[in-house]
Amino acid sequence: MQACVVHGAGDLRVDERPPVVPGPGEIAVTVALGGICGSDLHYYHHGRVGDFALREPMVLGHEVVGHVAALGPGTDGTGGPAVGTPVAVHPATPCGTCQECAGGRRNICAHTRYLGSAAHTPHVQGGFAQLINVPADQIRPLPPGLSLRRAVLAEPLSVALHAVRRAGEVSGKRVLVTGAGPIGCLVVAALRHHGAAEVVVSDLFDEPLRIATEMGATATARADRTDDPVWASPFDIAVEASGSPAGLRTCVERVRRGGTVVLLGLLPPGEVPLLGNVAVTRELDLRGAFRFDTEFDEALSLLAQSLPVEPTVTHTFPLEQSVAAFDMARDRTVASKVLLDLTGGDQGH
Repeated sequence: MQACVVHGAGDLRVDERPPVVPGPGEIAVTVALGGICGSDLHYYHHGRVGDFALREPMVLGHEVVGHVAALGPGTDGTGGPAVGTPVAVHPATPCGTCQECAGGRRNICAHTRYLGSAAHTPHVQGGFAQLINVPADQIRPLPPGLSLRRAVLAEPLSVALHAVRRAGEVSGKRVLVTGAGPIGCLVVAALRHHGAAEVVVSDLFDEPLRIATEMGATATARADRTDDPVWASPFDIAVEASGSPAGLRTCVERVRRGGTVVLLGLLPPGEVPLLGNVAVTRELDLRGAFRFDTEFDEALSLLAQSLPVEPTVTHTFPLEQSVAAFDMARDRTVASKVLLDLTGGDQGH
C-alpha cells in the first residue's frame, strides 16, 4: 500500500509500506479521504508541531474516513460495523486510567496516542495510508445519508466544537475569531449553531474572510486594518484560532472587561509575548482548548444535518500528488481545507 510519510523538515514522500493484518481488538479501514491539518503542515515544513519534534519517519494525517476492510480477532460478532461499512476514525487513544481520563477530560490525557503525532517515541503512525488498523472503539459508522466528503470534516469540526464549549455560554454573545483558516471557519459554524448573535472574524487575507462569511460570520475584518468599524465595540468572547502572537494580542486587547479568551491555535514553541497586565486589570478568563473527546460524535451528527461546512473544502488531490497538495494547503490566499484522495479514483482538484 502507499502512504504519505514525512521524513524530516521539507522531506515529504509517498512511500510503499506493507499492509499489516489487524490485531486483537482492531479494525482495518480502507482510507478514502484525508484532510490536511495545520499540524501536518508544521511537521512537513518545520519538522515539528509546537514542542513535538520528529525523530523518525511518520505517516501523517488524523482526519480520515473510509470503509471497514477487515475485523481483527475479538471484533467480529460483537455488533460492530460489518465489512464495507462507511466509517470515520476518532484519532485519539487516551490511557483511560489517569486522573484526567477519570475526570472526563480525556482530551488532555498526557499518555494519549494520536494518529500522526510525534508527541511520543515511537511516533504514532497516521491515517494518510491506503489501509490502517485502528482500535475498534475509535471507529464510528457514519449516520445514514452522510457522505464521506462531509464526514472527513468531523475531526476539525470536533476541535471547533470543543473550543466553543470551553468558551462557555455563547448564545446571544458578540464573539471575535482571529484566524479564518479551516478551524477558524468551523468555529464560526459552531458558534452560530450554538446561538452566538454576532461572530466577527479577522485574518490577513481576503479569501479566508470570504469563506468565513459563507460559514456564517456576521462581519469580517482585515487584521492589518485597525481602523475597521468592527473594532469599535468590545467582544464578550474571543477565540484565538490563528496560532500567532499577534492574534493572541488582538483577542486580549479587544475582549471586554471580565470577558473570555479561548486559546485554540498552537503558538510558536517557547515563550510568546502576553499582555499580562491587561488580563489582570480586566479580569479576563484565559482558557486553553486542546483537541476534543465526545465532540466527535456531536460533529458527525451535525454533519448529517445541514450545518454549512462545504465552503471550507477548496481542493482535492490524489495521494500520489501529496507534495503538491501540501504546498497548496500552505497557500492561504487560495486554499482552505485540502483533501487527499487515497482511493486512486477521483483525480480532480
